[in-house]
Order: sequence, then structure tokens, then C-alpha cells
Amino acid sequence: MQPEIFEYQFTVPKSAIDEMHHVNNVVYLQWVQDIAKKHWESKTSEKIRETYVWVVLNHLIKYHHAAFENDVLTIQTWIDHHRGVKSERHTKIINSTTNKLIVSAKTSWCLLLKETLRPARITDEISTLFG
Repeated sequence: MQPEIFEYQFTVPKSAIDEMHHVNNVVYLQWVQDIAKKHWESKTSEKIRETYVWVVLNHLIKYHHAAFENDVLTIQTWIDHHRGVKSERHTKIINSTTNKLIVSAKTSWCLLLKETLRPARITDEISTLFG
């Protein structure tokens, strides 16, 4: 079964550009986290978001090409698999004009109960939402 891909398109703002005149590596990391949050919020109810929170265990980011101010980028994310309290999310950032892959990332996340900040098993309800 193919994972459902969540997608978002945006234009690179001036604030993302570093002294080398391209998007700073730290900005890509922020975008990886931002798209994960957008995906989570698009699929879950307020009740679920009040009960659970995600924390990052690790990121693996590969930088393939540079992006520049005013480039139009498409960012895609999907859940590859999950087990117990952990989930693996993949993200791609693609230049929408050239179709070049800019960044690929794999992030391991851990689900926590928001009230106690203790790990929580990923429920069938949550799993089904991201099927």
C-alpha cells in the first residue's frame, strides 16, 4: 500500500537566504518540521492534538541542490512506517520549476502523552488517519 503524500507549495522568502545567497541548511530543517506539523494538524482532531504531542528522535537530511530567493518549492511528506511509540516520516523538497530534488529527509518521531510527556503507543485511530 502506497503512503498518502501530503504536499505544500511556497515561495522561498528573503529571510531564508544566508551569506552564500542560497537557503540556509537550518531553514530546510525548520521546513521539514513545519510540514510535519501541517500534516498532523490537517489529519487530526483538536481532541487528538490536546492529548498527544510528537518529539523528534533524529533527522537524516541530504542536501542535493541549492534553492534561492523566490524559487517556488514543493514540499512533500509521508509516514513510511510506525511501530509502538515511534514513527518514521519522509520529506522531499523539490524545485517546482526545474523539478530538481533539493532536499530529502528521514525523521524518527516519538509520540508522547501531552499531559505527562511520557511515550504513548500509536493508536489504531492515529495510524488510520495517516494510512
